[in-house]
Amino acid sequence: MPKVLKDVKIAILTCPFEPPKPKTKHKLDVTSVEDYKALQKYEKEKFEEMIHQVKSNGANLAICQWGFDDEANHLLLQNELPAIRWVGGPEIELIAIATGGRIVPRFCELTPEKLGLAGLVKEISFGTTKDRMLVIQECKNTRAVTIFIRGGNKMIVEEAKRALHDALCVIRNLVKDNRVVYGGGASEIACALAVNEAADKCPTLEQYAMRSFADALEVIPMALAENSGLNPIQTMTEVRARQVKESNFFLGIDCLHKNSSDMKQQHVVETLIGKKQQILLATQVVKMILKIDDIRNPGESED
Repeated sequence: MPKVLKDVKIAILTCPFEPPKPKTKHKLDVTSVEDYKALQKYEKEKFEEMIHQVKSNGANLAICQWGFDDEANHLLLQNELPAIRWVGGPEIELIAIATGGRIVPRFCELTPEKLGLAGLVKEISFGTTKDRMLVIQECKNTRAVTIFIRGGNKMIVEEAKRALHDALCVIRNLVKDNRVVYGGGASEIACALAVNEAADKCPTLEQYAMRSFADALEVIPMALAENSGLNPIQTMTEVRARQVKESNFFLGIDCLHKNSSDMKQQHVVETLIGKKQQILLATQVVKMILKIDDIRNPGESED
């Protein structure tokens, strides 16, 4: 079959290229040569009828969720109808979305309006193992995109997949809410200062819990400073003092040693949704642990 097709009209099928089978427990016994030839003739007629239904609606490529045997393959080649078999459920849905076609469960339901459109369908081979891939390009609806990753070994490919997943999640967060906060620990220090300020106005014992929450927020910038080879306590104290003095809440830890603590100048940003989710999940974990401590007393037997 041709390896490159242009101006393709695609029939997307979830019905197999095979003769209909009786949906009963009865079986068919072939006892003579004439019976076998009659059965073979019936099968061929059914195959030709299926191929005619596909071609008569204007399709020049069939994509099938199921496989087809050698006889169907031979007849498809004779009738110059390229076909792709064993296309998985999620993939066939994406092809339908991208090409603007409809998934057809029966040959009799196929109409020209249900065909998908694509400018180019081609088979490419890559790698030393000659792996093959079918690429459908210039689709009617190009929102469905495939990212193809290659690497020297499995570990590199998996790492690249994780990095891409993280990047796509950041983009998704920005689409949901385009507000950002500045990184480098700047937002955590600002939050800690705000929580401490609120604790000063709290007359009850809850103020101690609030101060502990503020201390916990400051652990993140201190960890950043330590990982960057800086003195964590000194760096943290200096940045916090500057935030209070200058009322500049963009100041964070200079991890890249650029002699500037202003994260706005360094273009270090994080999504607001991501930052809120981090703090929320950490708080929920602590609450869960505290509940366990309340229920189980120290020294209690494990029975």
